Amino acid sequence: MKFSESLKKNSYFQNIYKNGTSLANRYFVMYVLENNLEKNRLGISVSKKVGNSVIRHHITRLVRESYRLQEEKFCCGWDIVVIARVAAKQVSYLETERSLLQLGKAHHILKNHS
Repeated sequence: MKFSESLKKNSYFQNIYKNGTSLANRYFVMYVLENNLEKNRLGISVSKKVGNSVIRHHITRLVRESYRLQEEKFCCGWDIVVIARVAAKQVSYLETERSLLQLGKAHHILKNHS
């Protein structure tokens, strides 16, 4: 079951940066903002500081896939923006998943049973 869609428009990102709350760990910064929808919207941002396009796309795919597989653990109704830090260049899939869940838990957007 798919609960999420991608955030693509710059205006959505700017709104979340301005009005959302952010928390960070070693690899990622996560902004969240309630969207009053029945689904989550995920945006991923990887700056050119992190690496070339191959590295940036690799990190984007890691984040999207680890979120997709853990999606049922997240509460619905949130806009989530994940920003990769430079340290994410060497991140493994397992660390990516762990980081996302840790940030989700810190933001209190994980369901209780997980």
